[in-house]
Amino acid sequence: MNPVLHDSRQHWIGVLARARRSELQPHEAALRDIEYQLIRAPEIGMTLVRGRMGGNGAPFNVGEMSVTRCVVRLADGRTGYSYLAGRDKVHAELAALADAHLQGAQQRHWFDQVITPLANAQAQRRAQKDAETAATKVEFFTLVRGEN
Repeated sequence: MNPVLHDSRQHWIGVLARARRSELQPHEAALRDIEYQLIRAPEIGMTLVRGRMGGNGAPFNVGEMSVTRCVVRLADGRTGYSYLAGRDKVHAELAALADAHLQGAQQRHWFDQVITPLANAQAQRRAQKDAETAATKVEFFTLVRGEN
Protein backbone atom coordinates (compact mmCIF):
# COMPACT_ATOMS: atom_id res chain seq x y z
CA MET A 1 0.00 0.00 0.00
CA ASN A 2 1.18 3.50 -0.80
CA PRO A 3 2.71 5.05 2.41
CA VAL A 4 0.92 8.37 1.81
CA LEU A 5 -2.43 6.63 1.40
CA HIS A 6 -1.63 4.50 4.47
CA ASP A 7 -1.03 7.61 6.62
CA SER A 8 -4.16 9.25 5.22
CA ARG A 9 -6.19 6.14 5.88
CA GLN A 10 -4.98 5.97 9.48
CA HIS A 11 -6.06 9.60 9.83
CA TRP A 12 -9.56 9.15 8.41
CA ILE A 13 -10.21 5.87 10.25
CA GLY A 14 -9.30 7.65 13.50
CA VAL A 15 -11.56 10.58 12.66
CA LEU A 16 -14.45 8.24 11.84
CA ALA A 17 -13.92 6.28 15.07
CA ARG A 18 -13.97 9.48 17.18
CA ALA A 19 -16.94 10.99 15.33
CA ARG A 20 -20.35 11.14 16.90
CA ARG A 21 -23.11 9.11 15.29
CA SER A 22 -25.17 12.28 14.91
CA GLU A 23 -22.34 13.79 12.83
CA LEU A 24 -22.32 10.84 10.41
CA GLN A 25 -26.09 10.53 10.03
CA PRO A 26 -26.47 13.49 7.60
CA HIS A 27 -24.23 11.49 5.21
CA GLU A 28 -26.03 8.18 5.73
CA ALA A 29 -28.08 8.25 2.50
CA ALA A 30 -25.02 9.06 0.38
CA LEU A 31 -22.89 6.43 2.11
CA ARG A 32 -25.53 3.73 1.61
CA ASP A 33 -26.30 4.76 -1.99
CA ILE A 34 -24.21 1.92 -3.44
CA GLU A 35 -24.50 -1.82 -3.53
CA TYR A 36 -22.52 -3.39 -0.70
CA GLN A 37 -22.43 -6.45 1.49
CA LEU A 38 -21.61 -6.91 5.12
CA ILE A 39 -18.51 -9.08 5.35
CA ARG A 40 -18.64 -8.81 9.13
CA ALA A 41 -21.94 -7.40 10.35
CA PRO A 42 -21.58 -4.82 13.13
CA GLU A 43 -20.82 -6.68 16.33
CA ILE A 44 -20.11 -5.63 19.88
CA GLY A 45 -17.28 -7.05 21.92
CA MET A 46 -14.80 -6.20 24.63
CA THR A 47 -11.14 -5.27 24.52
CA LEU A 48 -8.53 -4.99 27.23
CA VAL A 49 -7.16 -1.50 27.77
CA ARG A 50 -3.54 -1.23 28.89
CA GLY A 51 -1.67 1.78 30.23
CA ARG A 52 1.74 2.90 31.41
CA MET A 53 2.59 5.21 34.30
CA GLY A 54 4.12 8.39 32.95
CA GLY A 55 3.89 7.06 29.42
CA ASN A 56 7.02 4.95 29.72
CA GLY A 57 6.60 2.80 32.83
CA ALA A 58 5.75 -0.87 33.02
CA PRO A 59 2.46 -1.72 31.27
CA PHE A 60 -0.55 -2.57 33.41
CA ASN A 61 -4.16 -3.55 32.70
CA VAL A 62 -6.52 -0.61 33.16
CA GLY A 63 -9.67 -2.59 32.48
CA GLU A 64 -12.01 -3.58 29.68
CA MET A 65 -14.13 -1.47 27.36
CA SER A 66 -16.85 -2.13 24.81
CA VAL A 67 -15.95 -1.87 21.14
CA THR A 68 -17.96 -2.27 17.96
CA ARG A 69 -16.50 -3.43 14.66
CA CYS A 70 -17.78 -3.83 11.12
CA VAL A 71 -16.41 -4.80 7.69
CA VAL A 72 -18.17 -3.99 4.41
CA ARG A 73 -17.33 -4.67 0.76
CA LEU A 74 -18.62 -2.44 -2.00
CA ALA A 75 -19.75 -3.92 -5.32
CA ASP A 76 -16.46 -2.84 -6.95
CA GLY A 77 -14.41 -4.79 -4.36
CA ARG A 78 -13.30 -1.98 -2.04
CA THR A 79 -13.36 -3.12 1.58
CA GLY A 80 -14.05 -0.77 4.48
CA TYR A 81 -13.30 -1.42 8.14
CA SER A 82 -14.29 0.23 11.38
CA TYR A 83 -13.49 -0.26 15.05
CA LEU A 84 -14.89 2.19 17.55
CA ALA A 85 -15.33 2.59 21.27
CA GLY A 86 -18.82 1.92 22.54
CA ARG A 87 -21.82 -0.08 21.45
CA ASP A 88 -23.16 1.67 18.33
CA LYS A 89 -23.74 -0.72 15.41
CA VAL A 90 -25.12 1.96 13.06
CA HIS A 91 -22.09 4.19 13.67
CA ALA A 92 -19.75 1.24 12.98
CA GLU A 93 -21.48 0.42 9.69
CA LEU A 94 -21.46 4.04 8.52
CA ALA A 95 -17.77 4.40 9.42
CA ALA A 96 -16.91 1.21 7.48
CA LEU A 97 -18.86 2.49 4.46
CA ALA A 98 -17.05 5.82 4.65
CA ASP A 99 -13.68 4.02 4.80
CA ALA A 100 -14.58 2.03 1.67
CA HIS A 101 -15.74 5.16 -0.21
CA LEU A 102 -12.57 7.02 0.74
CA GLN A 103 -10.47 4.38 -1.05
CA GLY A 104 -12.08 5.10 -4.41
CA ALA A 105 -11.79 7.58 -7.26
CA GLN A 106 -13.93 10.15 -5.42
CA GLN A 107 -11.63 10.24 -2.39
CA ARG A 108 -11.26 14.05 -2.49
CA HIS A 109 -15.07 14.49 -2.48
CA TRP A 110 -15.54 12.19 0.53
CA PHE A 111 -12.58 13.72 2.33
CA ASP A 112 -13.91 17.27 1.84
CA GLN A 113 -17.54 16.41 2.64
CA VAL A 114 -17.08 14.04 5.57
CA ILE A 115 -13.58 13.82 7.05
CA THR A 116 -12.56 17.50 7.07
CA PRO A 117 -15.76 18.72 8.83
CA LEU A 118 -15.54 15.86 11.35
CA ALA A 119 -11.85 16.55 12.07
CA ASN A 120 -12.59 20.28 12.50
CA ALA A 121 -15.44 19.56 14.93
CA GLN A 122 -13.20 17.21 16.91
CA ALA A 123 -10.39 19.79 17.05
CA GLN A 124 -12.87 22.42 18.24
CA ARG A 125 -14.17 20.12 21.01
CA ARG A 126 -10.61 19.29 22.04
CA ALA A 127 -9.65 23.00 22.16
CA GLN A 128 -12.74 23.79 24.24
CA LYS A 129 -11.95 20.99 26.66
CA ASP A 130 -8.31 22.13 26.89
CA ALA A 131 -9.47 25.69 27.64
CA GLU A 132 -11.86 24.48 30.34
CA THR A 133 -9.08 22.38 31.86
CA ALA A 134 -6.57 25.25 31.71
CA ALA A 135 -9.02 27.46 33.60
CA THR A 136 -8.77 25.12 36.59
CA LYS A 137 -4.99 24.88 36.55
CA VAL A 138 -3.33 25.76 39.82
CA GLU A 139 0.27 26.94 39.95
CA PHE A 140 2.14 25.84 43.05
CA PHE A 141 5.30 27.46 44.23
CA THR A 142 7.52 27.07 47.25
CA LEU A 143 8.86 29.91 49.32
CA VAL A 144 12.33 29.24 50.58
CA ARG A 145 13.30 30.79 53.87
CA GLY A 146 16.89 31.60 54.43
CA GLU A 147 18.41 30.22 57.59
CA ASN A 148 19.99 32.86 59.87
